[in-house]
Amino acid sequence: MPSDPPSLPVSVFDGMAGARACVDVGGTKVAVSVADARGLRGRVVEPTAKTGGNDALGLQVLRLIEASCADAGVSRPDITAVGVSACGPFLIRGGCVELAAPNICGGLAGAGRGLPNDWTSAVLEAPLRAAFAHVHVTNDAIAALVAERRWGSLQGLDHCAYVTWSTGIGVGLCVDGRVLRGKNGNAGHAGHMFVDGNDDALCGCGNIGDVEGQVAGNALARRFASVGYADAAALLVAAQAGDPRAVDIVDAVCRVMGRALYNLVATLDLQRISLGGSVFWHHREYLLPRLQSHVTGSLPALTAGVELVEAGLGDRLGDYAALALVA
Repeated sequence: MPSDPPSLPVSVFDGMAGARACVDVGGTKVAVSVADARGLRGRVVEPTAKTGGNDALGLQVLRLIEASCADAGVSRPDITAVGVSACGPFLIRGGCVELAAPNICGGLAGAGRGLPNDWTSAVLEAPLRAAFAHVHVTNDAIAALVAERRWGSLQGLDHCAYVTWSTGIGVGLCVDGRVLRGKNGNAGHAGHMFVDGNDDALCGCGNIGDVEGQVAGNALARRFASVGYADAAALLVAAQAGDPRAVDIVDAVCRVMGRALYNLVATLDLQRISLGGSVFWHHREYLLPRLQSHVTGSLPALTAGVELVEAGLGDRLGDYAALALVA
């Protein structure tokens, strides 16, 4: 197995004045840590709030910051900035980010998606701005890209991407040394592109058959539980054990994901793509060569030498992504 992810350079924390709250908001969980001169500490994790009013998520983050501070022995007034790495897409209302996130907001695709609310957006930034002077909210894949370029597998590269294969599909993009953000911070939502004619996979955004609707972690559970694979892990474990039906399904899933990765390379002329996220990370040795096969050899003028690699910051990437916004 690959080695553990590297520790961050001591210089990241050495001499840090005050403390920073580092918040990682995903479709499945919210994780909060505190960074100060002693390092990244006090990590607390909860399932992402999806019931109550649509301000439930912002209030949950505030509460978890308090809990992280208490665990780390830091006073909340010592927090000088809050970095939030959050799944999207983003909406901007009153100058503050709200999440129109398909895996959080049940009002986007309707009751067929099975989420326990009718939200079309989740309030996130406004409650934090009321409590802290400096709040930085960035799409989680973009924040992960920044962290991977600073400390991980994308160091020294000006044409690269980070892709997360998890509850959803997220992408952060860098071309000519510039991280792409877009008009509302939504650049890189390539999980909602279409790469084939599948019309039986409802995405939480309301699309039918986009990449996320077909291959995201929750999509695999919805699509294949009826044939014996309760979730993504069960499907991938069965495939690695040689179950022929599971192998065929995973090969088809990798074809969809591989085409999406190829499209990124062909469109943006990338050098390398770093991959993370729970679906990929726990089965990376099996998935990585299958994904690479859909890039290598296709239009060599654009793809020759292009590497797909595992995230250098490993399963701590979500924490480091939030830290990268305020370090």
